[in-house]
Amino acid sequence: MRRFGLSVSAVFGALLTALPVSAEKHDFVSTFTLDNGLDVVVLEDHRAPVVTQMLWYRAGSADEWPGTSGVAHFLEHLLFKATDKLASGELSATVARNGGRDNAFTSYDYTAYYQRVAADRLELMMRMESDRMTNIRLTEEDIATEREVIIEERNQRTENSPGALFNEQQRAAQYLNHRYGVPVIGWRHEMVTLDLDAAMAFYKRFYAPNNAILVVAGDVEPDAVKALAEQYYGVLEPNPELGPRVRPSEPPQTAERRMIFRDARVAQPYVTRSYLAPERDSGAQETAAALKLLSDLLGGGTTSYMAEELQFKTQQAVYTSAYYNGSTLDDTSFSFVVVPAEGHSLEDAEAALDKLLVDYIERGVDQEALDRIKMQLRASQTYARDDVSALANQYGQALAIGLTVEDVQAWPDVLQAVTADDIIAAAKALIRPESSVTGYIMPPKGDAS
Repeated sequence: MRRFGLSVSAVFGALLTALPVSAEKHDFVSTFTLDNGLDVVVLEDHRAPVVTQMLWYRAGSADEWPGTSGVAHFLEHLLFKATDKLASGELSATVARNGGRDNAFTSYDYTAYYQRVAADRLELMMRMESDRMTNIRLTEEDIATEREVIIEERNQRTENSPGALFNEQQRAAQYLNHRYGVPVIGWRHEMVTLDLDAAMAFYKRFYAPNNAILVVAGDVEPDAVKALAEQYYGVLEPNPELGPRVRPSEPPQTAERRMIFRDARVAQPYVTRSYLAPERDSGAQETAAALKLLSDLLGGGTTSYMAEELQFKTQQAVYTSAYYNGSTLDDTSFSFVVVPAEGHSLEDAEAALDKLLVDYIERGVDQEALDRIKMQLRASQTYARDDVSALANQYGQALAIGLTVEDVQAWPDVLQAVTADDIIAAAKALIRPESSVTGYIMPPKGDAS
């Protein structure tokens, strides 16, 4: 995240006639696309006079050129500097002065900027956000100052955490060729070389209306948002050289990988295992839904199968978890963690994990547990309607990774339709040693463990 954090009525007629006729409306969600390619999503919620504007770019750290790791996150920081119309820091100061808050974040697949303010300040937010889409003005002093900030951020978040360093190494081992194996914040030796040319090349390539999604959520009317979007974003030129997203593809993985990470700061050794896994795909979310439910069933808290078997029944572990995030553009991973109990070695913990996975596939899914998790998911999705900022994030993230509004709205039903057989089939396809990375994190040899 930026700084210290690793989306009028008088002119309605004329403006709306210039818009494409492909506008769609689904309940409280409206969508349209400007002539310059900017996709817009409007989420109506009139219960409070506030609005969230999020601008998402279909460009994240996995879109960086080799040798420039961290430049996507670096540029995110730099966008809070000066533009043609704003002094350095003026955008955030204006948001704060108007009683709002703003920030930004970078991931592998996208970069997003947002403001949450009173609804009558939306036009001001659009004016400022659209300005920095194309008019950023950077100096060498900006580069030097912000480069030190992101390096210090890496020091605090990664270098000072053996767990973070371990995860970074494991991810690099998981991806043989894809940029998902490079940390979002960047490798330190490349971060120190990031310069004005690298930042501006990324900016000119990816920061354009035809590579962005505008999400406006809150106390707004779709027609008013259309008019404002056309006024402030619609006048910006698209990048005609921007083609489909092309990334290094991951080759077939044919060798099981193992790693040992030693660090004197490790107080509690543990074992992790990650498998390459499919992501959510537009119109075909069923496998991702099955893997999501599998992660909840296996390691989603103290009532999960891993907790019951390894923590409570056999008492071989003090902590267990399973994690899957399918919201990526390309293949993702499915991960397990086992922290062994006193008297049990890392080898014991790994063997227990292996046995548990075999047993689970043989026994099948407990239908009562599956029904309970589905009920919890349905409830959380219902409650999520009360947080329009979270909804804005949900829609923006989905569109940034190639999903559609229809995919977002279908997701709850896709989850509910998953059967126990679907989950076991997904587990069998997932648990392939040749696509796995097993890691041990522990103190150096000779240290107490």
